[in-house]
Amino acid sequence: MSVLSKSNSERIRQLNDSLRQTFAGGRIVITEGVDALNSEIKAKVLQQVRNYDRFDRDNDPHGEHDFGNFEIVGERFFFKIDYYNPAMEGGSEDPAEPAKTTRVLTVMKVEEY
Repeated sequence: MSVLSKSNSERIRQLNDSLRQTFAGGRIVITEGVDALNSEIKAKVLQQVRNYDRFDRDNDPHGEHDFGNFEIVGERFFFKIDYYNPAMEGGSEDPAEPAKTTRVLTVMKVEEY
């Protein structure tokens, strides 16, 4: 990995962690299945996304903290961060640059993937 791409991955990771931990700096989407959960379970799911720290080579091969999976009350969930251009009409040309990127964090049940 080049120094430039390592630096970009580190910046992307920082931006992704900030979005995931604060739910600020992008858009948060929950699927119908997550939205249908009772409010107590839904709150636990969202808190788990905020606190998620089990990133490893299998679920985070690029070191960007853009995906995670976990279980709550016997149900499995994913979260995923995608990078769009500011108009949301295509992918971001540079996910390390906030002015060129709209981050979208989606929280879903595994079966909704």
